[in-house]
Amino acid sequence: MADFDVVVIGAGPGGYVAAIRCAQLGLSTACIDEWKNAGKPSLGGTCLNVGCIPSKALLESSENFERVTHDFAAHGIGVDNARMDVTKMLARKDKIVSDFTLGIGQLFKKNKVTSLHGRAQLLGRDDDAWRIGVAGGEEVRAKHIIIATGSMPRALPQAPFDGARIVDNSGALSFTEVPKRLVIIGAGVIGLELGSVWRRLGAEVTLLEALPTFIPAADEQVAKEALRAFTKQGLKIHLGVQIDGVVQDADALKILWRDAQGVAQELVADKLIVAVGRIPNTQGFGAETVGLKLDGAGRIEVNEHCRTNLTNVYAVGDVVRGPMLAHKASEEGVMVAELIAGQAGHCDLNLVPGIMYTAPEIAWVGKTEQQLKTSGVDYRAGQFPFMANGRARALGETTGFVKILADAKTDRILGVHIIGPMASELIQQAVLALAFAASSEDLARTIHAHPSLSEAVHEAALAVDKRTIHI
Repeated sequence: MADFDVVVIGAGPGGYVAAIRCAQLGLSTACIDEWKNAGKPSLGGTCLNVGCIPSKALLESSENFERVTHDFAAHGIGVDNARMDVTKMLARKDKIVSDFTLGIGQLFKKNKVTSLHGRAQLLGRDDDAWRIGVAGGEEVRAKHIIIATGSMPRALPQAPFDGARIVDNSGALSFTEVPKRLVIIGAGVIGLELGSVWRRLGAEVTLLEALPTFIPAADEQVAKEALRAFTKQGLKIHLGVQIDGVVQDADALKILWRDAQGVAQELVADKLIVAVGRIPNTQGFGAETVGLKLDGAGRIEVNEHCRTNLTNVYAVGDVVRGPMLAHKASEEGVMVAELIAGQAGHCDLNLVPGIMYTAPEIAWVGKTEQQLKTSGVDYRAGQFPFMANGRARALGETTGFVKILADAKTDRILGVHIIGPMASELIQQAVLALAFAASSEDLARTIHAHPSLSEAVHEAALAVDKRTIHI
């Protein structure tokens, strides 16, 4: 029986990062993971295998196709009879995934992390160590455990997955041909991103969302701008929907639903993606055996340092409170590794940026305007449109704006919201500003390169004090 200082369960963004950081800090570390891709062990969890990375690969391919067929003419570039080879697009996506999963294995070897494949099982505690079983009969011991088992797609009883015509996000990344009629239940991040991919390639896409508001986590003004943009692109989005059921015929699916007024409707589709959120993967590894405490949503209960109710057992990522985001999981993994090593680990959940890789991209960090109003916080707002930004004009991507919210008395930045080109990159400036308690004046007094998209952030900061230059 091998003994380790730390055993990490799960090799997704929270688990593999935690394992590497533990090893860097001199802790003997093993990482147990059961994921298989094409029948072979594959590190990286949902994010790398069927989530963040492959979806961004398809988003990029589909955006390039859209540029060729719709945007290049404005640049004087003529392209006739452009077509998309879906098989080649998927092969590129799979190659990117394979390269990165192999890369994590190499990082494990470089940092001397022991990689074990199989399902982990918490067996109990002997003296000062935990016993963990690995499918196949192997057993290891560890002084500390980090649980990073991630999440899984939430099923919808009215539309059970069949892996062929009714699929989750994983299945939606592997369509071998463009469906003529695609319906997506759920208009969140997954639904909008995947809907955008297949809409650009020629599918007629309809999204059915149960919530009465669009992207409720985002700033209301951003959400309204996004809804206009996506509708203009051709996505059909219905809010306040109730799904009654799905009827499968030999050639198609019939989705039975009710609109916001309760009127019965039906849609015919070739493929149906169910994207109604994700649930924590906390079943089947022995949580109940060892008394690991879960909350009402099935998440592992932890404190601000991701400690569970069990001695020397931590949990990070999608299995605990907070947003189900890869970068949040990774930072929690780093924090826990440093705490185990006796350092002052830290992860501020108030500074986790939210990002949607649609076109236009959407990104935010901190408080929304509606949250500040509800809390009665006195604030000032500054906004600047990409239409007035030189670089955005040159790119031909002028939809959207940057919005900065700052405390009316102290001028400390409270929230930043962006919809527009490269919002996922621009938001990092805002995260850094909030992390160091910057004021809007700090950003306004900082030199931004010209011409650059970042100037929109600069001008939004100037707008907080009503002194924009270029509008």
